[in-house]
Amino acid sequence: MTPVVEKLGAAVDDWVAAHHSQLVSTRRHLHAHPELAFAEFETTSFLEQRLRTHGLRPRRLPTGTGLVVDVGSGDPVVVLRADIDALPLADLKDVPYASTREGMCHACGHDVHTTVVLGVAIALAGLDGLPGTVRCIFQPAEETIPGGATEVVASGVLDGAMRAFALHCDPSIPAGTVGLRTGAITAACDRIDVTLTGPGGHTARPQLTVDLVDALGRLITDLPGLLSRQVDPRAGMSLVWGAVNAGIAANAIPQRGQLRGTVRVLDRDAWKGAEDLMRSLVERVAAASGAGCDVDYVRGLPPVVNDPRAVVLMRAAALETVGSDRVVLTPQSMGGEDFGWFADVMPIALARLGTHGGGAPLDLHRGTFDVDERAIGVGVRLLARTALHALEADAAPARTGRPAPGDTSARRAAHERREPDDESPRSADRT
Repeated sequence: MTPVVEKLGAAVDDWVAAHHSQLVSTRRHLHAHPELAFAEFETTSFLEQRLRTHGLRPRRLPTGTGLVVDVGSGDPVVVLRADIDALPLADLKDVPYASTREGMCHACGHDVHTTVVLGVAIALAGLDGLPGTVRCIFQPAEETIPGGATEVVASGVLDGAMRAFALHCDPSIPAGTVGLRTGAITAACDRIDVTLTGPGGHTARPQLTVDLVDALGRLITDLPGLLSRQVDPRAGMSLVWGAVNAGIAANAIPQRGQLRGTVRVLDRDAWKGAEDLMRSLVERVAAASGAGCDVDYVRGLPPVVNDPRAVVLMRAAALETVGSDRVVLTPQSMGGEDFGWFADVMPIALARLGTHGGGAPLDLHRGTFDVDERAIGVGVRLLARTALHALEADAAPARTGRPAPGDTSARRAAHERREPDDESPRSADRT
């Protein structure tokens, strides 16, 4: 760590200590006023006003919600990303800052993520001598498929940046702890809907028709086993059914039945072939029953695969922020996170921010989810120091082997490689 990075990092520490109550107030305001994907208009305006108050010049993303703002100037450019949308869940907490909007809740910690990146932007804006540009992106619609990150990548706001960092609340580890992992940290998540059809009939004479319930049962039980023999186990591919529907009468074989589930995988190459494989397996099993078969497969989002060098930079920042005894190896998650799309154009790293404050962990995507707010300051210090280390490391592009700042060819090439399925319509189904 150079004296410049050490000095700036210490200044951020001082800023966080002096503004803890302000950070908590910001998080509670966001928590009380959640908005859903691509409708985060009030959230965007609130962030825009706060950034402008501190002399920054945020720009709205082409989606109409979300912002991008540069702190500092010149090369290199490092990206910090926060997601700003909430979930369509009722807030079940009895707290002063509970959601004021029926059926909406920040149950995944995006209010914390947003407060952290806002805090980094404001803290760094007050410092002199920043060795480059920290580009803060407040991204909409993380909770959709394929996710608002696709819009960010396509908009070009990542052009010229060298690498990107983000964090995610983790209620399984204590506040003041940071979880890191090289390689896949989250899974790709796709959705599969299977519809079987037949002539229907009486349960007394199943031999005269197509027994759709039996066929659905075979799909439910046989497909996961077949899948495990078609894919390298190290790819971590899994199929889990979430819904099944067929028939209404005990003595009638239905004419139509449906299965819905998700396909998750940790390996990006295996993810690319997941759709063709699943279609083939479904059709193979269904054919034995004689049922008509239709498969609707929706490609979701890729796994988040942490770049080794980016993790090294984040680990250095974490050690300075919380100390070696509070930097832990985080397990892989089969949950989805659209930050993985950023890896199409640059190296990325996602960290886990401990938010557990005692008692039973308050799990994500539940109306009871809450955080120990001491984690907010830890997040600000972590991402600010990560950005400083990255700026220092990327100051000489020739040493890193990465494209020079301003080189947009990588982004264009990645966009051109994207398969048509990646342009699937937005869906409210969440990962």
